[in-house]
Amino acid sequence: MKGIYSVIIALLAVSSLLGQNPVSETFSDRWVINSPSVEILPIRKLDIRITHRFGDLAGNAGGWKSFYGLENAADVAIGFEYGVSNRMNIGFSRTKGAGPMKQLVHGVLKMNFLRQMEGGTPISLSGFGLATLSTAERSTDPSSVTYFEKFAHRMAFHVSLIGARKFSERFSLQLSAGVTHRNAVPAGDENNLINTGLVFRLQATKTLAIIGDVALPLNGRQSPFNEASSPLNDYNTPLGIGLEFNTGGHVFQLNFTNSAGIMPTDYLPYTRSDWAEGQFRIGFTISRLFNL
Repeated sequence: MKGIYSVIIALLAVSSLLGQNPVSETFSDRWVINSPSVEILPIRKLDIRITHRFGDLAGNAGGWKSFYGLENAADVAIGFEYGVSNRMNIGFSRTKGAGPMKQLVHGVLKMNFLRQMEGGTPISLSGFGLATLSTAERSTDPSSVTYFEKFAHRMAFHVSLIGARKFSERFSLQLSAGVTHRNAVPAGDENNLINTGLVFRLQATKTLAIIGDVALPLNGRQSPFNEASSPLNDYNTPLGIGLEFNTGGHVFQLNFTNSAGIMPTDYLPYTRSDWAEGQFRIGFTISRLFNL
């Protein structure tokens, strides 16, 4: 009899574990403004993406003379991401580039390690990797970061660990920790930038959500904790706020951000625009999913 009870208890425990359902749509998109999200595309899903950042909306470079930045393009990205499996995505994109490195191509790899489960695992956890290559013409100025003395100097990398939790049907929060490495940097700068990030999503209606992201460099000239003051380290923390519209097949993001660059290897090292000076811009992202 004791053995039967043990078997029943074991079966109930296994049934309970198997009955746990993964929490879906912590975020509606694989990116939230500038930040990669914890989300993974399902297997054989193709995500075609177009992202645009206009010029300064206000400040000295904005206002009516540039139609509030809409006549200028700070950065543009066109690319795709694909679900190799339900745990791994790959991607490729091309951006104009908003920092000193221009004509950038990017390769993306994202892997999911943990999924938040109803009544079980409390968070989702993913790893994100990005490799960036500048295809721009080499500068003739040996002091320029685009002099490209070696082919490797054209490259930059970013890796991060992303953890998120969907607290309710209306609110999700994400934290990340990462390292951005540039093979070539301006004189006196650091090759490795340690950074952390925060992302939130607040569902307002069935199809509309409020989203926001912030990325905080913790070392180098880019860090707000750097007490040195000079034009060389006049950097600002990338900060964005926006609206997300989910129509089912499309996800459309309309945002305002002081980041001119779109990809982490661009905006983390080179954001100099200041919200307080009106140096923020309108941006948008269109994401369209296809079954393959």
